[in-house]
Amino acid sequence: MNAFSSSWFYWAIGIAIGFPVGLILLTELQHTLVRRNSRLARQVSLLRNLLLPLGALLLLLVKASQIPAGAGPVRILTTVLGFFVLVLLLSGFNATVFESAPEGSWRKRVPNIFLDVARFALIGVGLALILSYIWGVRVGGVFTALGVTSVVIGLMLQNSVGQIVSGLFMLFEQPFRMDEWLDTGTVRGRVVEVNWRAVHIDTGNGMRITPNSVLATNAFTNLSRPAGAQKCAITTKFSTADSPDKVCAMLTRVAGALPQLKPGVTPTAVALGGAEYRTTIRLLSPADGGAAQATFLRWVWYAARREELHLDDADDDYSTRERVEDALRTVVAPALRLSVADQQSLHSSARIVRYGADEIVEYAGQVPAGVTFIVAGRVRLTATADDGSIVPISTLEEGSFLGLTALTRQPNLASAYALEEVTALEIDRDHLQNLVMREPLLLKDFGHILEERQSKVRQATRRDQSGDRTVKSGPPNLAG
Repeated sequence: MNAFSSSWFYWAIGIAIGFPVGLILLTELQHTLVRRNSRLARQVSLLRNLLLPLGALLLLLVKASQIPAGAGPVRILTTVLGFFVLVLLLSGFNATVFESAPEGSWRKRVPNIFLDVARFALIGVGLALILSYIWGVRVGGVFTALGVTSVVIGLMLQNSVGQIVSGLFMLFEQPFRMDEWLDTGTVRGRVVEVNWRAVHIDTGNGMRITPNSVLATNAFTNLSRPAGAQKCAITTKFSTADSPDKVCAMLTRVAGALPQLKPGVTPTAVALGGAEYRTTIRLLSPADGGAAQATFLRWVWYAARREELHLDDADDDYSTRERVEDALRTVVAPALRLSVADQQSLHSSARIVRYGADEIVEYAGQVPAGVTFIVAGRVRLTATADDGSIVPISTLEEGSFLGLTALTRQPNLASAYALEEVTALEIDRDHLQNLVMREPLLLKDFGHILEERQSKVRQATRRDQSGDRTVKSGPPNLAG
């Protein structure tokens, strides 16, 4: 009867029942979080394996055994419990706020130095509470002693501390964030890490460590702000005999097909005088500048020669009579069943052209000016679905031809781009049409080939829209 009237009895019963029930519930919760690959599984494991047993033991000592809270064993156990609570709060805060942050969010871009400051602040508050409420330490006196000590250390290390403080003030202003691009005048790259001492900048050729004090006392440029403002200006030189309007149109067309081009923005090309031209391209990211310039200059080399322009005052003598005759004999004649006389009649209207890798050979929706016969290399035909994804149709190799819609005056349903450097023979529409009209069987074959390719385009786009997508993305320059 005395046991039923005592509080320790009910505490003992509650601990005896609540502890195993809590273990079971936390175990099931942990297994559920593990199956879902949740970042909180580790925190639940800490709660089940350490905090719950320590809490049960502390209640058993203080409430059931009625040991005074000021006893040494109780204070030690309470201190250990408080330490693990602090660890749980730190890890849980980091897992829920930052580790689970989606890519591109502000939580993902917070510099590590701010996380360290928050951790130190939480640890300081936790230790102060433990020392004050468990051990009865006068925290005010401790803080006073620490303040005096910090003043002495600050005077001894004023240069180093000054650099850290100046860097902290700069970072609190947040002139840049993680993954943004900086140009300090001596280094240009992407911010990958920010700590107490320095900013780590990935330059593409290595990691540049720049002290915070340097950025705080010197001007630098944030290339990522405002968003989408990054542009690339490329200067090229042509012959003074080339028409400026024709050169600017060619440069604009080539720049408009670049995969690094910002959507919805049209590049511009202007004449600077002295046969120099500047092409301005808006980019998706500062990281695309090098790739955009390299691709643009490579494609301009091919495009200038196809349009008989003189890049860097250079002449193009690749389309010789011998090469044209050889292509007509080996590629065109077998495909069109041409006689020697027919081949000779096409000499004046045929020429050899070249395309660079990934360069557009034909645009969808455009009526080609002639038929193109592939002499060397491979060309891929693609179509654009309603959602903007690129669907492959087929791959054309040596001996194949494209641009048949030139004979019917219809726009292309498919785009075509070079998978590698492509050498092709182009024949004007009017000359080839006169030849084809005299051959009914050849005209019928062309009709079958054109219908087959158009049918493949329709089937591919329907298959893409139904979810059976072969390629979700292709060369971005073909998506327009």
